[in-house]
Amino acid sequence: MTKKERYTNIINWFTTNMPVAETELHYASPFELLVAVILSAQCTDKRVNIVTKKLFADFPTAEIMANSSHEVIFEYIKSISYPSNKAKHLIGMAKKLQNDFQGIVPDEVALLETLPGVGRKTANVIASVIYNKPTMAVDTHVFRTSERLGLTTNSKNPLQTELELTKNFPKELIPKAHHWLILHGRYVCIARKPKCEECGLNEWCRFFNQRKTD
Repeated sequence: MTKKERYTNIINWFTTNMPVAETELHYASPFELLVAVILSAQCTDKRVNIVTKKLFADFPTAEIMANSSHEVIFEYIKSISYPSNKAKHLIGMAKKLQNDFQGIVPDEVALLETLPGVGRKTANVIASVIYNKPTMAVDTHVFRTSERLGLTTNSKNPLQTELELTKNFPKELIPKAHHWLILHGRYVCIARKPKCEECGLNEWCRFFNQRKTD
């Protein structure tokens, strides 16, 4: 099977079986999604959604959050992983967003990466989800699932995965493909015991078919 054939079959399966694929983070504005994605690093979306309900009610804009303090934000997010660092990032991000971008979340990855707490993965999520740009955010689920399926080949790091996926997925599908791979990795192609036998993609999956022949 060629890589092109594998991509075509996997895309067709996802298009039929997961026509709607979107983030599981709750948000009502670009700013809220940015906050949620920063908080989601090494933390579950479920936990983030619990925490942000109250946080967003009290700090719905960059301007309001920028005028708060590390100590106050910490109390809202202390049940999340690395709360002290993340509180510091949120305050810094809100201040820079307010001072440099008039409170408006920028649509360019390079500009997003200038914000405290925003790395390439977070910037790609915002550009993709909010602005529908063909950017592929690579988290642990995307990295693992892409390699197992055979969409990538011996990727050493998230950047290699990102470049290979964006090269091979049709440009218009990249924002949705990001969520296809995350959700598949989260619920089916899980890290320790992937649910291969019940996976609809196993016909084209490199990992599954290699395991059968071993």
